[in-house]
Amino acid sequence: MRLSFIILPLGLSLLACTEPPTGQSLPLMGGYRDPADQCVRVGENEFTNQFLDHTADLVGCPVGYEGTGVFVTETSAVLVAVADGYELYSVPRN
Repeated sequence: MRLSFIILPLGLSLLACTEPPTGQSLPLMGGYRDPADQCVRVGENEFTNQFLDHTADLVGCPVGYEGTGVFVTETSAVLVAVADGYELYSVPRN
């Protein structure tokens, strides 16, 4: 008998339990890498507090955005949640 294991990244386990409180939206603050960037810096509120710290930026990319793979590769971003149509990433500050 062969045993099979499925390994999921830590970020995926967080997705099911992280949604902003009803009536509260993400505080989006404009392009992250440049003003026209679809990935935007996300500000602080009751929901995003859990993902913010002094060593990383919180950035949101639209769900389904074609450039997400390049963004993750270039910035070493880690997926932490999905909310309001955005995938939220913690991006280490270098």
